[in-house]
Amino acid sequence: MDASDELLRGADPAALLMLDGAIRCLNSAMATALGRSAEQCLGHGFGDLWPASQRMSAESLVAHAARTKAVAMRVLDFPGRGGAPIASLIEAQEVKDPASDEPLIWVHALDARNDLASLLIPFRLATSAAHLGLWMYSSDEHQLEWLGGAPALAALFPDPTVSLSTVISAVHADDREALRQLLRSATTQQSPWVRVRYLPQHEGWHQLAAQTRRIQLGYGGPERVFGILRDDTKREKRKEKAQAALTAERQRAKDIADFSSALITAATEQELQQVALTRLAATFGAGGALLAIVDEGRLRVSTDAGIAMWEVEVISGLPLDHPSALPEAIRTGKPQFILNREDYLRRWPHGAEFPRLGRLGSDYAASITPLSEAGNQPLGAWLVTYASGYRPSLEERTLMGTLADLAGQALRRIRWQQARVELATALQKTMLPTLPEHLAGLEVAARYRPSRDGLDIGGDWYDAFVMPDGTVALEIGDAQGHDVDAVAAMGQVRASMRAIAAREPDPATVLTNTNELLVTMGAARFSSCTMLHIDPGEGRVTGASAGHVPLLCASKDGGHGIHELAGGPVLGVLPGIEYREEIFTLDEGNALVMVTDGVVEGPGLTLDAGLERAGALAGAALRDGLNAEEIADRVLESAAAVDHVDDVAVLVIRRA
Repeated sequence: MDASDELLRGADPAALLMLDGAIRCLNSAMATALGRSAEQCLGHGFGDLWPASQRMSAESLVAHAARTKAVAMRVLDFPGRGGAPIASLIEAQEVKDPASDEPLIWVHALDARNDLASLLIPFRLATSAAHLGLWMYSSDEHQLEWLGGAPALAALFPDPTVSLSTVISAVHADDREALRQLLRSATTQQSPWVRVRYLPQHEGWHQLAAQTRRIQLGYGGPERVFGILRDDTKREKRKEKAQAALTAERQRAKDIADFSSALITAATEQELQQVALTRLAATFGAGGALLAIVDEGRLRVSTDAGIAMWEVEVISGLPLDHPSALPEAIRTGKPQFILNREDYLRRWPHGAEFPRLGRLGSDYAASITPLSEAGNQPLGAWLVTYASGYRPSLEERTLMGTLADLAGQALRRIRWQQARVELATALQKTMLPTLPEHLAGLEVAARYRPSRDGLDIGGDWYDAFVMPDGTVALEIGDAQGHDVDAVAAMGQVRASMRAIAAREPDPATVLTNTNELLVTMGAARFSSCTMLHIDPGEGRVTGASAGHVPLLCASKDGGHGIHELAGGPVLGVLPGIEYREEIFTLDEGNALVMVTDGVVEGPGLTLDAGLERAGALAGAALRDGLNAEEIADRVLESAAAVDHVDDVAVLVIRRA
């Protein structure tokens, strides 16, 4: 038996290699460990026969022994036969071939069953370098053994050996089954990371992540589940903080968008005030806000709950030329920032002469932004307060200015629209008639609601007057459009009809002559109209229509009807039209309801359905004993549901 036989004897894997790593001879245990027959291994590089994950370590082991002439050791995992990989401590050293004195490398697995800790040293070093922790679990003993690693992780497990139940008890209840499953299902391949929440003694919850792998410790050694541990607590907190910041930024962006939209759509000064005072402080993280609007050269001030009323009272009513911060910001159009009370008194020394004024800003910083738009004098300003010493960023000041510009544009638009509405209302009042106060045997009531579009005026009209023969003339009509021209056309038609009615005895003739007059004049707008003559004593009604909405008839028993009057087309379009009329009787206690199309027709209601509803309302009102005024109110209220933007008129005639 030669020396090589002696080196290869034994149950543990062993092989003799050339200095370049080629296998010269090996025992059956090594061939089995490498998963090949001895013949398949001879002549091949030792490192080439290992799995890819182990190849570099195997080659470096041989190279180190050949280069340094010293003993080298590595822990390598032999692939286990149908089971866990076998972690073995492999030794390599140079030896001499007795026959040829040729240098060879002897590699062999050491018996580490009595010193398992030596197998674990490389794992501990690797996990420590990677800032991880290493533990080992024995399923037979139901114990976990902490093997070391990063010091911060080691501090979470002061007892190196602990029962599984003790560890489980420190894990969050929702994560315990995941940890049990991780240990039960540990395979020869590294598992995915599993997250668990762990509560060590005297500390808060830690976010841990664990991976496991099942390994056999040496030939004939025990199987254990090895786990590596990572502490993600700080990373999760950073992630949560970043997510919270992102959420806050998204909410801020939404708040600003909502703020801008609300400013743009504000229709009245009251709405603008509500938008500013409910959103300013919240949007900019301020303690309070106030809004100052210039009214006839003085400040009209309102505030949210964050600024005391006495402070508002000090400022409210100040003239625009007052030498103090808020009026100055509005006069000059320049934003002002007041750092504290000392800053205020330094820039506006008169504050010492007005004790209450001088107290402003004593415990907070204040930012004043004029409500302006390019090229126009600001109409007001808003003021927000912060904790004393706060300085807003450039981005915040820019955003504040942008929103203030929007508010200034909205306020100017609101005031312009208000002026137009006031003008329209005044014009409208002069164009609508005053009904006769006392009509023997008749109750007459009228209602008018202006358009919700355009200049807030329209071409609908009504009229009622007593004829020379004692009959009562009533008319209702609609001139095309709802603007100033429509009002002019309405006034022209109504005046013409009243002038013609003074000389003509019946409605059909009035409509015929009015149509000829409008056609001759080349009227720009057409008009529809219904005209009635009522004899209060006998209840005889003579009526004619020029393309207008049918007449509604309501009876005191609650019934109603729709009456399509004789007549002709709308006025002012076709020449030579002879309008027709018809005669019927209005019984005592019954009523006629004359309406324009906006009352009974709209996007959500057909004309037939609208007439039916208005007629039913009028009939029910009569049955309930209501008078003409109350009937008119009910019919007008029902028009809101029609959702028509046009103006509307209602004329109710009840025979007493």
